[in-house]
Amino acid sequence: MAESGALTDRLREHRLILRYADEPGYSQDIDCYLRHGGYEQLRKALSMDPAAIVAEVKASGLRGRGGAGFPTGTKWGFIDHTKNRKPVYLLCNADESEPGTFKDRQIIYKDPHQLLEGMIIASYANRAHLAYIYIRGEMVRGAQILERALAEARAKNFLGTNILGSGYDLDIFVFRGAGAYICGEETGLIESLEGKRAYPRIKPPYFPAALGLYLCPTIVNNVETLCNVKHIVEMGGAAFAKIGTPNNTGTRIWCVSGDVRRPGYYEYDCGAITLGELLYDVCGGIRDGNRLKAVIPGGSSAKVLRAGEIYRVQRKKPDGSAEEIEMRLEDLPLDFDTIAASGSMSGSGGVIVMDHTRDMVECLSNLSAFYAHESCGQCTPCREGALWMHKILRRMVGGGARPEDPQLLLDVSGQIAGRTICAFGEACSWPVESFVAKFREEFEAKATAAQESESLSRAC
Repeated sequence: MAESGALTDRLREHRLILRYADEPGYSQDIDCYLRHGGYEQLRKALSMDPAAIVAEVKASGLRGRGGAGFPTGTKWGFIDHTKNRKPVYLLCNADESEPGTFKDRQIIYKDPHQLLEGMIIASYANRAHLAYIYIRGEMVRGAQILERALAEARAKNFLGTNILGSGYDLDIFVFRGAGAYICGEETGLIESLEGKRAYPRIKPPYFPAALGLYLCPTIVNNVETLCNVKHIVEMGGAAFAKIGTPNNTGTRIWCVSGDVRRPGYYEYDCGAITLGELLYDVCGGIRDGNRLKAVIPGGSSAKVLRAGEIYRVQRKKPDGSAEEIEMRLEDLPLDFDTIAASGSMSGSGGVIVMDHTRDMVECLSNLSAFYAHESCGQCTPCREGALWMHKILRRMVGGGARPEDPQLLLDVSGQIAGRTICAFGEACSWPVESFVAKFREEFEAKATAAQESESLSRAC
C-alpha cells in the first residue's frame, strides 16, 4: 500500500491540455489565450523545418487519443513529401460520438485556441495549406465557438496568407457533421466531408495518408491529439516522452460516467494511476454505498471488465524484458498497453462504471440499441447483425428470453467482427461478446425466469 503522501502526489492531476480550462476568469477569446502564452509555440514552430517537427512528434511517442492509439508521428511520416505532388489536407476529427466520451467538447468549449494552435502547427509540419474541423452536428454551440475563434485567429494573422510573415499560408474551416456515429470513422468522415454518404472506404488502398480527401494525402487526428502537438513543440519530444510511461507517453483525459459519486473529466499522466484510484480516490467511490460490478474502460465499444476477476497482463521490466503478473481490476494502471493486455482497450478514454444493482442484460440491450441505430448499412454482416442482436436483447429484457439466446448472441456477433469494411463491426460485436462471456449467468437467468413465468401462466 502506498504511503499517504505518495498517494496524494500520484492523485494530483497533471493538467497539460486542460491547464486553463476550468481556471476562474479564463475565457474563450484570443486575448485571454495570448495573455496565457498562446500562439508562442506557433511562432517557434514556424522557425523550424517541418521535418524537424515531425521528428519531434515521433520522438515524443504521442499516440492518438481518438480510440486506436496509433503513433501520431508514424501516421504523419506516411506522407513522402519528396515524391508527393498533390495537395495535403489536415482534418481534425471532432465528431465525438462514442458513448461515455465527452473530453474533446471540453477543449472546444473552454479552450478553442489551443486546438487551433495545435492544428496550425500540425498543418505546417505536414505541408498542408487547407484544414477542416469536422465537428459533430449536435454540438451547435461548439461550432459557433470555433467559428468565432477562427475569425479571431485570422484577424491576428495566425491564419490566412503569409502567417506571421513566415511565407506559410493556411486556412481552416468548420464542417458540421450529419449526426452519425459512423462519421467518426476517418474514411467515413472523409466521404461525408466530400458531400457523400458516410460509407467507410476499403483499406487498402484507401489509407488517408495516401488516398484521403479528394484522393489526396490526408492526415486525420483527434482533438486531444492535436492539442498535444503544441506542448511537444514547447518542451521537445524527448521531454514529452518522459511524461507517463514507455510507449504510453503524455497525459490522458479520462471521462468517467455512471455509478460514481463524482463523474467528470480528469487528466493524468498515462499509467500514473490505477483504475481503482480513479474510481475510489478521484471520483469518490461507487455512489449510494453500492459495490462495483463492472467497468467499460474506453467508451462503449470497448469490452467490459468484471470486478472481482484476476487479469494476467504482461508488463515490461526496467531491463526491457517482459513479465506476466496478476492484477485485480482495480489495480490495472490506466495506460494503453495494460488495459489492452487485460482484454479490453483504453479507446477514447470513456470510463463507464456499473454498480451491483445493474441488470447487465438491460445494459447490453441499451448499448445494442445504439449500434443498431448507428450502423451505416454498407456491410451486410453489420447491418443485419447489429439489428438482430438488438432484437434478441430487447426480447430478453421484455420477458421473452430463451435458453439458447446467450449462444445465439455469440453466434451472431461472431459473424460480424472481422467481416466489415471498418471497425464498426467490432464496435457492435465486442460488447455483446464480453457481456455474455463475463455475465453469462444473468443471461441464462433471464431464460429461466421467462420459462417459470410461462409455466405459471399455463398453470393458471
